[in-house]
Amino acid sequence: MLETSRDVLNIVLAVSVFGVSFFICWGLFYFVMIARQMFRGVKEIRDRMNRVDEAVKAFKEKIESSASMLFLIGEGVKKMVDIMKSKGSEKNGDEDDERSEGKKHKN
Repeated sequence: MLETSRDVLNIVLAVSVFGVSFFICWGLFYFVMIARQMFRGVKEIRDRMNRVDEAVKAFKEKIESSASMLFLIGEGVKKMVDIMKSKGSEKNGDEDDERSEGKKHKN
């Protein structure tokens, strides 16, 4: 079986090549698993960023619609104040007329 030292060398080389190939495959497996976990992590972060982006867009749209509504509400309040002023001036005008008429009757 082992007739010369060359046979022993061949057996040792075969075992060494097997050992090196085993450790290379083992390392490659762990490298692939780490890369897979990194890919999943990046995908999860990307999904979360998309959700945050959608939330920010929705918030922005709500703020913009609220701002336009506030403008409309402000305009409505201005018109109501103008109406109240005109009603107040008409009422004051009527009272002034009554006072002036009362003074005329006393004279």
